[in-house]
Amino acid sequence: MHHHIAFLRGINLGKRRIKMDRLRECFEELKFADVETFIASGNVVFTSKAADSRKLERQIQDHLKKSLGYEVDTFVRTRAEVAAVAAFPAFTKAQMEHEDHSVYVGFFAEPLTAAQSRGLVACRTDVDEFRVEGREYYWLCRIRSSDSKVWASPQLRALKLPSSSMRNLTTIRKLAALYPTPAG
Repeated sequence: MHHHIAFLRGINLGKRRIKMDRLRECFEELKFADVETFIASGNVVFTSKAADSRKLERQIQDHLKKSLGYEVDTFVRTRAEVAAVAAFPAFTKAQMEHEDHSVYVGFFAEPLTAAQSRGLVACRTDVDEFRVEGREYYWLCRIRSSDSKVWASPQLRALKLPSSSMRNLTTIRKLAALYPTPAG
């Protein structure tokens, strides 16, 4: 069995409310095993006979649309990939550990193009900084994230980035610690 974590975009935001019991049922209907949700924001831990993350993403998205009646962008990573994301030194230790800073991780289905990666990094402000690594981006925010204006900036909007799902790095680290890669 292969161990995965799915990051669902937009779960329990706005009108997209779903009880975690129902979300687990949706994954169990797909014949996934060991299904658990982690906090009510669209993090689903599961095992599957399938190893291909891209196929799992499509399968989960199709099933959730049919079951819930709306699109749910889905980003699947192995537990080992989540552990690597949690440990990645996207910024300096001082920046990442500063009590007034927050670091977020965004998951894409595919890596950004080189131009998109450069463009996202170039959207740096006095309070916002970005780093792209593989299918993830890291956002360092030196103020409350809700006070940041970077996501509404014309420069960032012009990039037309693909859909992603973002989590606080603290959440990713908790997931990596609670659901380590199984030995063997």
